[in-house]
Amino acid sequence: MSAPTRAVPELRGFLHGLPGVDRVGAEARAAMLASRSIKTTAKQWALDAAISMIDLTTLEGQDTPGKVRALCAKAKRPDPADPTAPMVAAVCVYPDLAHVAAAELKGSGVHVASVATAFPSGRASLEVKLADVKYAVAAGADEVDMVIDRGAFLAGHYQEVFDEITVVKQACDGAHLKVILETGELVTLDNVRRASWLAMLAGADFIKTSTGKVSPAATLPVTLVMLEAVRDFRETRGRQVGVKPAGGIRTAKDALRYLVLVNETAGEDWLDPRWFRLGASSLLNDLLMQRTKLATGRYSGPDYFTLD
Repeated sequence: MSAPTRAVPELRGFLHGLPGVDRVGAEARAAMLASRSIKTTAKQWALDAAISMIDLTTLEGQDTPGKVRALCAKAKRPDPADPTAPMVAAVCVYPDLAHVAAAELKGSGVHVASVATAFPSGRASLEVKLADVKYAVAAGADEVDMVIDRGAFLAGHYQEVFDEITVVKQACDGAHLKVILETGELVTLDNVRRASWLAMLAGADFIKTSTGKVSPAATLPVTLVMLEAVRDFRETRGRQVGVKPAGGIRTAKDALRYLVLVNETAGEDWLDPRWFRLGASSLLNDLLMQRTKLATGRYSGPDYFTLD
């Protein structure tokens, strides 16, 4: 795994020197790509690809070990009637339930992701945040989803945000780090671009749109800007970083729009669970329904698949 890229000289100057985002142009391009249709011959692949990219998520105060075990069973065998349906990429839970997911998923190839750093607000001391990360990793998480300090970022304290990501990356002790930008709170697409670069420079393995607890969550224009950032980062820095839109992605149609966006913006290299994820809970059921329709010509009722 690559070591974190050290801070560039004059971090503020670098981030504010990035090209500005044409908001109207980004929204128009995202809308144009969203209108693309996928031919039937490619749709089967796209549906399976989307399933394999899901971080199947439960992040509620009422989560129980039983709910997590059921979610893990579904992650490993999404459609009990069809063993050809692919497994999802990961199950994402709170740190105190990571040990349950790790036990259930051991040897399956499905990753254990855990949110950390005082998710979703990020309002805690650095000591508490690092303890949160270390607890999750010790419990079996091999992926950590951290939240940035949006207050520090919006105040222009970029070095503070950079340093926090760097020490969290070290605390991950080899686990992959997904850095949640909480784009719904960043106000502008220029800020989304700056936050994306800041996270990548600090060592993020993935950049993620949202916690799913703030509206708006993932949007196509925001994800477009993030995909442009990872593409340009690889070109200039030589390291590939993943992207994870999360929150509000509920239908197969939504998921396929994101796959088109990935292909047309970052390129085919990112059409892989190692580099693109979809954070979701209810999305999987709709993908399975569409998959069954494609195979049989009939829709299964939504209650055919387990509720999340």
